[in-house]
Order: sequence, then structure tokens, then C-alpha cells
Amino acid sequence: MTKKLYDADSHLFEFDAAVLSCTPVKDRYAVTLDQTAFFPEGGGQYADTGKLDAARVLDVQEENGGIVHYTDRPLDVGAAVHGTLETEQRFRRMQNHSGEHIVSGLVHTLFGLDNVGFHLGDDDMTVDYNGTLTRDDLDRVETMANQVVARNIPILTQYPDPQILPTLQYRSKLELTENVRIVTIGDVDCCACCAPHVAFTGEIGVIKILDFERYKGGVRCHMLCGETALEDYRDKYRNVQSVSLALCVPQNETAQGVQRTLDTLKQRDYEIVSLRRRLAEAALLSARCSESCICFFADALCDADSVRHAVNLGMEQAAVCAGFLPAESGWRYCIGSASADLRARSKEINAALEGRGGGQPNMIQGTAAASRDAICDFFGNFKI
Repeated sequence: MTKKLYDADSHLFEFDAAVLSCTPVKDRYAVTLDQTAFFPEGGGQYADTGKLDAARVLDVQEENGGIVHYTDRPLDVGAAVHGTLETEQRFRRMQNHSGEHIVSGLVHTLFGLDNVGFHLGDDDMTVDYNGTLTRDDLDRVETMANQVVARNIPILTQYPDPQILPTLQYRSKLELTENVRIVTIGDVDCCACCAPHVAFTGEIGVIKILDFERYKGGVRCHMLCGETALEDYRDKYRNVQSVSLALCVPQNETAQGVQRTLDTLKQRDYEIVSLRRRLAEAALLSARCSESCICFFADALCDADSVRHAVNLGMEQAAVCAGFLPAESGWRYCIGSASADLRARSKEINAALEGRGGGQPNMIQGTAAASRDAICDFFGNFKI
């Protein structure tokens, strides 16, 4: 049985131990020690990483009651090794996990909701609650949580006597009966947890609830604490600063600036659509016509929608209206008719236009490679 040094001292980032076993597993080695400060993956939190002498610890798992360190090279059984954890990684995770306990304790006290899901990644922490919360609710919790941080309350861990355990009021996702580790944060929270935590709430630094969403009948909250939250703030600041400079607005008015820009772009898009339609309509007015057909060639500034708009107008003036738009290799076409079955004649039309396309009986669309003169000749002699 490996002694869990992280249970007694979460701030122990270096330690000495003896190698009990070392077994090759695929491209790694499964190493057990007589004691360890490496926290194994569990409770929604990834395992610590670091080194055992020169061997890199890639993963740590609790298996069959023991703790297995997966390393990139073998270690001699019986050898004494020096372990070093990725200190910043461990401390950031402690900041985030302890901050989550404060938030979940407050949510439970204020709203009677339970934490039913938890995941702590390096860039995001999610907590699932079995009920609904509003943004105002979460803002209230966030304010109170940071007040708890400022009070610098001790965070205590203990294994209560099994006879005392049933008398304790604590949060837990599972029904636990033995070897239950309780993490207590003053009168704010009492929760069963196996993970390392900071010693005082002041070490958390800051707690920030980023966002929330409906999830499985409750809500999923995204939050960050400590150094990770500070980095997130810096990233967001740089983004806001860039938007502020681009729009020439104060940083706290970027949302209004973006909305004004979007409104302007929307108006310009409307104007562009209107101008394209007018160009296509002008091409329609100057089109070559036979007794039953109109064939027009739109300006390259037009698009497929404006050509189709003009074709719809042309269908009111002739039995068949064909519109062509310059393309990379030839033309894009739109042909409409209120009386002829164009889909039935699409094979004939595409053969004459050296094209491909299809559609509905009253309108077909596609591409063509024929010359402008050949297209005009075809529609000049097109029979309904």
C-alpha cells in the first residue's frame, strides 16, 4: 500500500521514496512506490505529472487499491528515487478545486442544489448542479465566494472516525461508509473529497464564474480560479483592447461599438443587394429578345440571387427568360418559365449551352461554357 503524502501535506512538491515494482506496459512503465506526493486521477481531476529522478511521470492512476505511476523509462526495483511534481500545475488545480468547493457550498446553502458533476481541466472547470440558476444568482454566489477568499479561512482535511461519520452533515456524490476524507472550509462548506486543496482560502486568489448553460435538467457552470482565472482575464483584456482600438471606442463600450458596426454592415449589405438587383434589372431591359424568349447577360458585380430576381421579372414578360452571370470558366445560368417544363428540356438546353444543371419545371440553374453568341443564337430560336 502506497502512503499518500498529498493527504497530509498538499504543498509537498518534492519527496523521496523507494521503488516497489516496475512493469513495462506498452510504451510506458507502471511504477509503484512506498509513498508518493503524486495525486492520481480521480474525482473529476487529472493526475499530477512530474519526474521520478530522470523518468517523466506521464500519468498516475489508483488501481486495485494501489497507486501506479506511468513513466517514460524504467526504474530499478528497490532503488531510492526523488520525486518532483509540476508545481505550478498542482497549485493551479488546488486553487480551482478549492474555489469550486466554496462555490458549490454556497449554491447548496443558498439554493439547496447539489453538485452532481465536476471536471477540472487545465483551461476550463465545469460544475453541474441539479437545478436552475440565473445569472443574477451566480453573480451573488461569485461575490460571496470572493468574500470567503478574502477572509483567508483555513481549509481542513480529515478522516473522521467511522462512528462519527454518520453524524456529520457533508456533501457527497456517493454513499460513503469508510476511509472518507472530509474537506471543511469554515462554515461555508463540508464535503467528501480525495483531492489536494490549498491550506487557506486566500491562496485561491480570485473566483470567477464565466458562463452557464442548461444541462440535463439543471445547469452547467464554467468557472476558473486563481492564476488560471487571471490568465483568462488577461486574454479577454487583450481581445477587448484590440476591438477597442479597431472601433475607436473606450474599452467598456466595445459591445455598443460592435453593435453599431454590425448595424452599419447590415445597412451596407442591404444597399449592395439593392444595387446588384438594379444592375441585373438593367441587363434585363437591354436584353436580346425573340418573340417568346429573353436572354440577358448580367454584370460581373451581380450575383446569383440578383440574376434570379431579374429572371423572375423577365418571366412576367416572356415565356422563357434566361439570365447569365460571368463565372471563372464560362457562365452561371438561371432560366425560368411560367409555361414551359424546363426540367423536361434540361438535357437539350445543357447540350446547347455546353453546360450542366437542373432544377424544377419552372426554373433550372447550372453552369455553361458556350460563347455569348452561341447562347444568344440558341435562345433566339428556342421554341416553347
